[in-house]
Amino acid sequence: MKHFTRIADLGVSGAAEVLDAALAWKQRAPGAHLAGKLLGMVFFNPSLRTRASFEAAMLRGGGHAIVLEVGSGVWKLEDRTGVVMDGDRPEHIREAIPVLGRYVDALAVRTFGALQDDDTDAADPVINAFRELAGVPVISMESAREHPCQGLADLLTVREHFGATKKLAVTLTWAPHIKPLPKAVPHSFLLSAAAAGCEVRIAHPPGFDLHPAVLAEAQTYARQSGGSVTVNSNRRRALNGSHVVYAKAWGPATGEAVASAAAAPIAAHKDWLITNETLSGAAHDAIFLHCLPVRRNLEVADEVLDGARSRVIDEAENRFHVQRVLLHRLLNQ
Repeated sequence: MKHFTRIADLGVSGAAEVLDAALAWKQRAPGAHLAGKLLGMVFFNPSLRTRASFEAAMLRGGGHAIVLEVGSGVWKLEDRTGVVMDGDRPEHIREAIPVLGRYVDALAVRTFGALQDDDTDAADPVINAFRELAGVPVISMESAREHPCQGLADLLTVREHFGATKKLAVTLTWAPHIKPLPKAVPHSFLLSAAAAGCEVRIAHPPGFDLHPAVLAEAQTYARQSGGSVTVNSNRRRALNGSHVVYAKAWGPATGEAVASAAAAPIAAHKDWLITNETLSGAAHDAIFLHCLPVRRNLEVADEVLDGARSRVIDEAENRFHVQRVLLHRLLNQ
């Protein structure tokens, strides 16, 4: 595994191996498996769980992490090709990335989609530039297309609770927000769940489709793993009998007026708020997941987040366990 920036870098069997290792490592400390290793962490966007969990994984494994926040103590970085650099970005990633790669054993990158064009975001230009130019292994801390460490942590949480994922009914449901958000998290839950053999149901209002290439990739994984993927605009139908309910806000698909649609998730779809009543049609043992941060009583009601079904804290902890396995693989290859 030279890089890990997308679920495709693991495939169905590789994802299962990482989850198996994370489950085992969570029960016993693996020791100083990252001793002497240095991870450079480049943040184009803010973070709480991602930064803390990656730093903790490096330090507890005997290594160290250098944190660089682009535009805050670090030059703003230009990523466009062939541009005249007469704006507020004085350094280009074509110089910055290989320089950083000379200092560390691996680079971790966090960057969001621009939300202007789904195809551009799906092409993942920034994360792929790091793969091309770094000269060392690259791991994604979220990109325009995917948040693969989050997706694996989600499935680790499901594995812990249910023991197995084959044929398990899980629902990924859209939730309202004050603004359009990137699709990386729902993409990665979809891909990870499909790779794990789940029966994945996606529910969203019209106009909020996930990227077709990601849906096609998920269908491929589902065929390989014995799972399935379906899309439904009727949330109640998608939730019926589901064992896992995963809520996440994301923006409209390309072709919609993204700027003018900023308020649409609330104005037009307030009824997509997740409440206990929403979950009433799910299985009696259903659990609730959300990647966090979450806007309480806008995306998800207090009664759900604080209720017995919620596993959001376990889910956040599992970022650490998945990431130390991935870092071990990347830094000891």
